[in-house]
Amino acid sequence: MKKYKPKSGERVEIKEEVIPPKVELPFEFSPEHYPVLLQEVLAAFYPYREKENPTYFDGTFGRGGHYSAMRYVIPQMKATVMDQDLAAIGFAQTRFQTEVEQGQLKIIHGNFSQFSEHNLNNFDMMLLDLGVSSPQLDQAERGFSFYHDGPLDMRMNQQQGMTAEMLVNTASEDELIRIFREYGEVYRPARVVRAIVNDRKTKAFQSTSQLAGLIERVDGWQIKGHHPATKYFMALRLAVNSELEVVEQALPAMMKALNPGGRLAVISFHSLEDRIVKNIFKEAEDLGRSVYKKVIVPTQEECDKNSRSRSAKLRVFERSAQDELGKL
Repeated sequence: MKKYKPKSGERVEIKEEVIPPKVELPFEFSPEHYPVLLQEVLAAFYPYREKENPTYFDGTFGRGGHYSAMRYVIPQMKATVMDQDLAAIGFAQTRFQTEVEQGQLKIIHGNFSQFSEHNLNNFDMMLLDLGVSSPQLDQAERGFSFYHDGPLDMRMNQQQGMTAEMLVNTASEDELIRIFREYGEVYRPARVVRAIVNDRKTKAFQSTSQLAGLIERVDGWQIKGHHPATKYFMALRLAVNSELEVVEQALPAMMKALNPGGRLAVISFHSLEDRIVKNIFKEAEDLGRSVYKKVIVPTQEECDKNSRSRSAKLRVFERSAQDELGKL
């Protein structure tokens, strides 16, 4: 019998033999707050459970789901976490006040692209969970989802930057076409863009339902089960927050901040993000290696429990015990 080889680009689940026993947690997460690929992340960091005071960094803290599980598995770890969403920071300061007071947890408000500005170094475990958190999607006032009518905001950090409303109402036709084609991978966005440019002459776009309605009217339902506005909204979010550029900027610095033998785990939800992560890991062969040869995706069981995890992909980089930067 021929050995099965996955086709190019095929999603491959992590093999069971590389996963430690499933961690049974003494607490439960609500479906809307369940951390994506949690067991796989715990597996990636499992080797550090016996280390004395290992260091952990989470650049996209959210509601602290991954952190809570990590704290249970590796209670002796020293953690530093970041998030650019003030709501997430406020939640963390209240929910994990005890850990902060005991010196086990440091909370920083900011984008993980500002990692180097805070002089953060010497981590054994680092995690990035890219994309929008469930609370952000579910809050209409954030403007991330067309399923909830709200203002066209889409900023991760609502204290700074251009909103989606400003972008949709001021960008040129060519710029909007580029954004939807490059970030949303929309095959032919010109008709929708022309309609946007035409309609905004008489009434500016202000709400998610207004924009989604136009896209639905012009594009129609071409893929069963997928709202035609899905890719357009994703493209605007990526552009508003410069998400791809942030990943490209931050990953090299974070990899160099790993201790020898340390690991960086990145969860992405967009093919362009995953491609960036894959290429950066591949280009850093002098610094370390990818722990798994193939991208890790959620099990069918997880997808059934949490539909938002379906597009998630995990890649893990391990810094060499001895490399050019780590030599004494």
